[in-house]
Amino acid sequence: QVQLVESGGGLVQAGGSLRLSCTASVSIFNFDAMGWYRQAPGKQRDLVARITRVGNTNYADSVKGRFTISRDNAKNTVYLQMDSLKPEDTAVYYCYVAWRTAVPGTIWGQGTQVTVSS
Repeated sequence: QVQLVESGGGLVQAGGSLRLSCTASVSIFNFDAMGWYRQAPGKQRDLVARITRVGNTNYADSVKGRFTISRDNAKNTVYLQMDSLKPEDTAVYYCYVAWRTAVPGTIWGQGTQVTVSS
């Protein structure tokens, strides 16, 4: 089984920063994409950021210029640096990894709460 361990969430004031980490129990070279979704109360779960096997990145329009996704292959870890946080960023953030094979799949982390006060 692939295990994903998330950390880095917390409570910050608007304008503050957090860095989320997601560490996999296997080499991240196994995965075609890694990133985070988030879900706020009463809202759907939406993609926040994604990085592909070849290093391409995608961001939700709402976080472009404020969030940066990166990875450390040696540590099997992907990071989400979140700067200039806004109250609307408040959500549970779920790390995921995905692969495209004959039997594609997705594995999710346990989620970490990010709360931004105004």
